[in-house]
Amino acid sequence: TKPARPDPGSKSTSCSRRVSTGETRDGGEMRPQIVLFGDSITAQSFKSGGWGSALADAYSRKADVVVRGYGGYNTRWALFLLHHIFPLGSSASPVATTIFFGANDAALKGRTSDRQHVPVEEYKDNMRKMVLHLKKCSPTMLIVLVTPPPVDEAGRQSYAESIYGDKAMKEPERTNEATGVYAQHCVALAEELGLPCVNLWSKMQESDDWQKKYLSDGLHLTPEGNGVVFEQVSRVFREAWLTPEEMPFDFPHHSQIDGQNPSKAFQDRCL
Repeated sequence: TKPARPDPGSKSTSCSRRVSTGETRDGGEMRPQIVLFGDSITAQSFKSGGWGSALADAYSRKADVVVRGYGGYNTRWALFLLHHIFPLGSSASPVATTIFFGANDAALKGRTSDRQHVPVEEYKDNMRKMVLHLKKCSPTMLIVLVTPPPVDEAGRQSYAESIYGDKAMKEPERTNEATGVYAQHCVALAEELGLPCVNLWSKMQESDDWQKKYLSDGLHLTPEGNGVVFEQVSRVFREAWLTPEEMPFDFPHHSQIDGQNPSKAFQDRCL
């Protein structure tokens, strides 16, 4: 169900809404946080052309986009981070969080990335544990699940050969079919818990030549692939009324500052 839309025209409503969502931070700063929690695809999202940097630009002076990406991590390992990144009882819980895991969980058992493999039912249960923890942190937090992207097995093979030469793996350590099963479980969990979900695995494969268009090494994202993530996450945020154009600036826009009496604009700021 789409949440009720707040009244953007009411200053008092805007101020109270910011406080009620835990957006007042130490030192009186009232800028909410959006946390991106995931593996290397999230960790790389602040590179040039990345989906995280695009979100940070879109929400500039409206919200702080914070990357918590851990290359190589699966959901089993990520559970150890929850209480550190999202401590219970915090007065400043994020207004929104993306949970973007599965690419490593889907590594095939008995292959070169065996250590990262997590059975799909455990993956789903681990994702559920993350969601329930975040709900304890803040019942109003927008939680968005993101499926792993598709895998281009030929692209993974070419990448491995470019790094290891003749010593490169001969069998794929990930397959698109196996990753698709994890994506399906992610979507099913989102439906079960009533959460929005970005199904990258399906969305990217709607395009011709998605293997080279969206994936740089058969797994990680090109700038175009990052663009898909940005567009889809932004769509979900907007559907939940987390629209940057309607969010207040943390401090007055320069056009609101009187050159002869600058203090007035800051006195009017909601504290």
